[in-house]
Amino acid sequence: MQQEARFGLALLRRHGWTLALVFLGLLLPLWAFAELADEIHEREAIVFDVPVLQYAHGLAREGFDSAFVLLSQLGYLWGVVPFDIGLVLMLSLRRRFREASFAALALGGSGLLNIAAKQFFARERPSLWESIAPEHNYSFPSGHAMGSMTLLVTLLLLSWPTRWRWPVLIVMVPFVPAVGFSRLYLGVHYPSDILAGWAVATAWVVAVYLVVYRGGLLRPWHRRS
Repeated sequence: MQQEARFGLALLRRHGWTLALVFLGLLLPLWAFAELADEIHEREAIVFDVPVLQYAHGLAREGFDSAFVLLSQLGYLWGVVPFDIGLVLMLSLRRRFREASFAALALGGSGLLNIAAKQFFARERPSLWESIAPEHNYSFPSGHAMGSMTLLVTLLLLSWPTRWRWPVLIVMVPFVPAVGFSRLYLGVHYPSDILAGWAVATAWVVAVYLVVYRGGLLRPWHRRS
């Protein structure tokens, strides 16, 4: 019994990080996405979608409009996308090729995955009210939610072995839900679009990390590559 306990503890010490990533960062998000995707594929209504949207719309004020439009733009075209490109370039210029490859695959692949998923599910945008910043492509999953969450998880995994994980957490943890809520406030996404985007983005980035870093046996920055 003691030998089995020692073996289990040694296994956790050696592979605990990887096991936690697989369960929390891959399996749980995939399960959440699958549950939401099944409802969307079957064209079933999700009970919390309309009430949450109505609550967000009830907060609408003239003073909030420009702030949420700006936040939405920073959450994708004006902020996240330029930062993604700059991150990959910076890592490449510093000759951190494994880190640059991970970031490029995670960030670029997430964008392509979002495009493919939108076309597959072909969910129409909400039409409860006329949006001040309308969108005209499909809704599920949210590209803003995927893009911001992809950036958060990518930065967190890259910075986790360093003291930079704390600035990443302080900045990105409030930023990601704020971007998601801006899409609800503007009436261009259902809450389920946001949740699905967060879930599939997390699973995708963790999957790429496990491939690039050999199942978690390697860590960012520990070896030049």
